[in-house]
Order: sequence, then structure tokens, then C-alpha cells
Amino acid sequence: MRHLLSVADLSRDDIERICDRAASFSEVAAREIKKVPALRGRTVLNLFYEASTRTRSSFELAAKRLSADVVNFAASGSSVEKGESLKDTVLTLSAHRPDAIVIRTPWAGAAELVSTWTPAAIVNAGDGKHEHPTQALLDVYTLRSRLGSLEGRSIWIVGDVAHSRVARSNVMAFQTMGAHVTVCGPPTLLPRDIETLGCEVRYTLDDLRDADVVYALRMQHERMDDAFVPTLREYAAVYQVDARRLAPRQVLMHPGPVNRGVELSGEVVDSPQSVILDQVQAGVVVRMAVLYEVLAGARAGHLAPEPQLA
Repeated sequence: MRHLLSVADLSRDDIERICDRAASFSEVAAREIKKVPALRGRTVLNLFYEASTRTRSSFELAAKRLSADVVNFAASGSSVEKGESLKDTVLTLSAHRPDAIVIRTPWAGAAELVSTWTPAAIVNAGDGKHEHPTQALLDVYTLRSRLGSLEGRSIWIVGDVAHSRVARSNVMAFQTMGAHVTVCGPPTLLPRDIETLGCEVRYTLDDLRDADVVYALRMQHERMDDAFVPTLREYAAVYQVDARRLAPRQVLMHPGPVNRGVELSGEVVDSPQSVILDQVQAGVVVRMAVLYEVLAGARAGHLAPEPQLA
């Protein structure tokens, strides 16, 4: 695998392989010295044009646990504020010869463009409202750990689907793994023709208890330029997942950060059904697997070998 730009580029075997490799890396976190030499001598550049806590920190930690050198670049305080374009920034940073660039931007399709400007392996850490493939992979990994196979499972994705890059990647990843996916929310927050991805569309939570997994999304205020719901209180009254709507057998997920009292009540965030913290923990090992996959694949020119964990 040369780059990771979209979930659409991954087969079921690819996803299974990445999840299996992530599981092998999970043992590293239990060590006193949480490092393996798998990517020693490699350089990973984190290029973030948007604020991030979970994704950026987990990519940095993942690269360091693989013994790679890490350079963090944030648009704030850089030449970007002087008007430097994305292309010129990438070309400038590529002169330092990074082996991989992890990129997050507010522009859909930017990661794919960047892959044509540099010989480095590109990992899409979120491009606007388009995709977030490593989030989808860590969500699959989390569900495999909790439920086993996703084959035949019913997964509901609830909330602001229209502005969510996570939703698009997850719909494709969950379906690739054999799950039946339903997206639910007010009509103003569901993209037109979302059903072309193969998912079912609902506008109420009436049948939510039929789901095996409930995946809540936050309101993406930073990407909204209009009022998509009358008020947050009215939205919460109709679409908030709370203890009344969540069955004890169901698994609750959220990509973070959670707006308690809006898409989720505080009691379900802290409930036994919640795997939100498991998702955060999965982020490091899955991103370790992805970095190893693209860098070992680039070096070998074929399927990445198994890493040495000594």
C-alpha cells in the first residue's frame, strides 16, 4: 500500500490485515519501554491545517513507538499565514525528504493532490467534509475487539452526517466488513443521495434499539455557515442518544470530542455500553499499523512484511 487516501481504496483483506497488525502492536503499549525499531531511521511529517487533539497526538505517538523521527507542522505560526500555498508548503517540506506525510486539511481531495507533489507516502488524516480513513479503521478495530466479526451487524450512524468526514469513511468501511449501515438525522444534516453509498436513511430514532451499534456524531459547527437546526435544545430533544433510547446490549461509539448534553447524554458517555475511550486507545495501534504498512510497502515495493517487535 503506497498511500492511504480513502477507505474506498481498501479491500476487506486490506482492512483485516491492518487490524491484525494493529493487534500485534497492542502488546507494545504494555511494555515498560513502549518502542519497537520497526521504522528506525524513517521520518514522519505531521502536516495539520486544522486543530486536532486525538488524531495528531496519536499519529505522533504511533510514529515514535515505531522509532521513527517525527516533525510536527501546524499552519498556525508558519509561512501559511503569509500566504504560502499548500503546494509550495508541501514542496518546501519535501526538500527535507520525509518518508511519510500525515496530512489534515479543510479541503476535500487535498491529500490526493499532495500525493502527486511529493515522493513521500501520504496518509489522509482528514480532508474537509470528505474522508477520515484512519478513524474508520480504528472504529472497525474497536468493534472487532468488542463484537468479533461485523458480518451481519446493524450499525446506526446518528447526527450531523452532512458535515462529517468520519461518517463517509465509516459507511464504506463498515459495509466492506459486512455490516448493514443506517444513517439517521434531520433532513438538513443528511447529504443528498447519501443512499448511493449503499446505506439506509432514517429521519427518526424510532427503531434505534434494533441496532447492534450506535455511532453518534457531533454537530460540526466549524463547518456550518447556516442554521441547520432551529436550536441545539430542539435537536437534542429529538436526536440525542440517552439512557432511554440506548439498550443495554448495544455498543455506543463517538469519534470525539463529545458535546455532552447534545448528541449524547452524560450518563451514556460513561456507561458500560460506551467504547469511546477504547476508540482513543485503538487510535495509536491502528495508526502504527498504517504507518508501518505504507512505509514498509514503499520500501519493499510489495506487501509489507511482518514487523520485528523485539
